[in-house]
Amino acid sequence: MPYVPIKWWQTLALSVALGLPLAPATAQEMPRVRRTIQALTAPAMHGRGYVNKGEQKAAAYLRKRFQELGLQPLTPDYTQSFTLDVNTFPGALNLELSLGMLRFPVLGHSRKLRVGEEFIAAPDSGPGIVGGAFSAVPIVRFDTLVFTNPVAQQQLLQRRWHQGGLAVRAADEQRLATLPQALQQHIDSAALRLTLVPKLTASLAPRQAGQMRLEVLESVWNKIPSTASGPTVALVAVRVDAVLQRQYQTQNIVGFVPGRVQPDSFLVVTAHYDHLGTMGSKAYFPGANDNASGTAMLLELAAYYSRPENRPSYSVVFIAFGAEEAGLVGSRYFVDHPLVPLPRIRFLLNLDLLGTGSEGATVVNGREFPAQFQLLQRLNDKSHTLPSLAARGRAANSDHFPFSERGVPAFFLYTRGGITAYHDVQDRSETLPLTAFASTFGLLRDFLNTLGASSSPAR
Repeated sequence: MPYVPIKWWQTLALSVALGLPLAPATAQEMPRVRRTIQALTAPAMHGRGYVNKGEQKAAAYLRKRFQELGLQPLTPDYTQSFTLDVNTFPGALNLELSLGMLRFPVLGHSRKLRVGEEFIAAPDSGPGIVGGAFSAVPIVRFDTLVFTNPVAQQQLLQRRWHQGGLAVRAADEQRLATLPQALQQHIDSAALRLTLVPKLTASLAPRQAGQMRLEVLESVWNKIPSTASGPTVALVAVRVDAVLQRQYQTQNIVGFVPGRVQPDSFLVVTAHYDHLGTMGSKAYFPGANDNASGTAMLLELAAYYSRPENRPSYSVVFIAFGAEEAGLVGSRYFVDHPLVPLPRIRFLLNLDLLGTGSEGATVVNGREFPAQFQLLQRLNDKSHTLPSLAARGRAANSDHFPFSERGVPAFFLYTRGGITAYHDVQDRSETLPLTAFASTFGLLRDFLNTLGASSSPAR
């Protein structure tokens, strides 16, 4: 169980009155933002995932930053621990195409696809090896007639996989669950399933399938010459080292700046620091926009409010969530084990995907809380911060959602425009434009001040 101070907010006002020191920090500035994002996306962080303790290294970095800023801890060492199950790919991840049943790489009769660029593991892929040092196994094309034609269904049931498997387009794969159970079981009995996708978009899963599952760029697959007549479209050799981590311990990192006037009322700023980690021994997912950018914004706001001259009227809590990419696990854990009373949260601002902004920003829950959205809109119009603000309705797409479901008023703000890298190896710090980062900081600061972070808010 995490440590929760008993009725700490009842004695906080006295501590503030006695002048608890808060370490000064410099004002928000872009070189520091760049350094933060570069640190979080560095290869040493291993994609802030669950191989080589990448997320724990990122958490250690955030603890140090919280301490340097003088944020007060809500738990020992700012850490709220929890566990999750997550499938990982710590070892070999290979997909090799062959032009014949026998593989002779030195003669140019095979080609290894590049992990992260031409293929990735599906999140629930199991481990396995098919094809040996000098052999390959067949891949057949999934026939969409199986969805409607009894003859095609019978032919599929009679097919022997010969240690190979099938290739299916992503749009068709979504329909596999509509097939009779016997057909689904036969498809799942193949050693390997390749899903042909228009874009490689990785994710995480808490479970592991009984077969190897890879996602391959359809544009790459379409360039493969047919290796044989009939349904066989490719000959491959595959190895997937997959490990299902059970009860993996990770954490949220939580600190706060105590309020001067109403320390028992809270504004909360959140951002998830975790990402997708690594695949194989070479590929890792940097996660610059998602969500080193939001984490950097959280740290900039923490730096601002930790300065004595900016000490807020309400207490401002800063939560760097773990395991968002695994299904909002960290934020769900927090609302089940709150470190501040949820009814005392006046507003929550969740920051995710803040590395662009040339087309403005979208505010999830903007339609749910029209008064607060209109306030944000007025502030934006006054400062000419962003080209536009678009209000969305309720959506379970980031860490605001578990709070909203418990009645906590919350926004999730993300910027639009610029790069399209998302959940792929191209989401790198060096290509992140940060187009509207500095001006968005000012808008969010003014919004929080108006909600109660300042006794003299911007109007």
